[in-house]
Amino acid sequence: MSSRPALAEPQSAEATEAAKAPAQDRTERRTSRLPRPGYLLTKLAAAVVSFAVTLVIGFVLFNLMPADPVRTMTRGRPVSEAELIRLRVQLGLDKPIWERFLDFVNDTLHGNLGYSWEYQQSVASLTMHRLGPTLLLMGTSFVISVLLGLWLGLRSGWRAGSLFDRITSATALTLWSVPTFWLGMILLIVFSVGVGPFHGFLPTAGMSDPTLPQTGMTHWLDVAEHLVLPALTMVLVVYAQYVTIMRSSIIEELGSPYLLTARAKGLTDAAVRRRHALPNALLPSVTMIFMHLGTLISGAVTVEAIFSWPGLGDLTFEALKIPDLPLLQGTFIVFSASVILMNLLADLAYRFLDPRVRDQ
Repeated sequence: MSSRPALAEPQSAEATEAAKAPAQDRTERRTSRLPRPGYLLTKLAAAVVSFAVTLVIGFVLFNLMPADPVRTMTRGRPVSEAELIRLRVQLGLDKPIWERFLDFVNDTLHGNLGYSWEYQQSVASLTMHRLGPTLLLMGTSFVISVLLGLWLGLRSGWRAGSLFDRITSATALTLWSVPTFWLGMILLIVFSVGVGPFHGFLPTAGMSDPTLPQTGMTHWLDVAEHLVLPALTMVLVVYAQYVTIMRSSIIEELGSPYLLTARAKGLTDAAVRRRHALPNALLPSVTMIFMHLGTLISGAVTVEAIFSWPGLGDLTFEALKIPDLPLLQGTFIVFSASVILMNLLADLAYRFLDPRVRDQ
């Protein structure tokens, strides 16, 4: 006697809804991570207000400097008073301060950063020309600082009070308190005028050797050698901040119940540290990472000036000597805008990293 397979009974409405629930929950979780319109508008408005304040500060800061740009530019030349007046009119320094401010705001909002008095070029072109060396120096030091600082901070906090923790913390605090320009000068002295095996071991000025070919592998190896000392100076100062913050975050997480639960499930110490403690301890470091990303464009004025690195920091240092007001104002706006943008991105990134922010 043949038997037929039993037909599947139709599912009830409740069973169908229960089957759809997990998929709906996943969709809702993904949607909840997206910035709400009110939250996004608030952050955008704050960024706009910050940029507006930056415009005011940038103009006031450099236009109220006691130095006379015209006399500085004509220093050492026989120039009559009539020629000085004509030059002030040509540079727009004869206008009232409020009119110069309105012109500055109007030009900035239209993407015109001005025209450099010293270099006789547009500020935008000068900025783009110096942007590459600055990103190379700051990007290299940033990546090394973040990776080294977070790794050392994680290890130190996980074994708080150990010999490794004491040595790492003491070294980080010492380097954090050292002025960047002082550390750069010490390295410059050691490798330029020092005696012994360090003398002449590494180049101490510029980005490349002009006597060598400027293309090919030889050129890039030469650039890498010139990069060592300025990047080392930045790393030694910056990485200490990540060590301190990550160590404090890990210590705060050590007594959390979820870590005890993870250990009770049989996870190894390394797995508990990597999968559970690290993601939560990273949250305080996110803001600092984005802030340092914002300063990549501005570079380090002192480091680039000490090692003659041809970046935006060195350009700003040269502009301060005159002072070259359009160049100073233009670079200040670019530096500030990059920081404001990265702070905005940090606020938005927090919604993906911290569930407590998603309810805002």
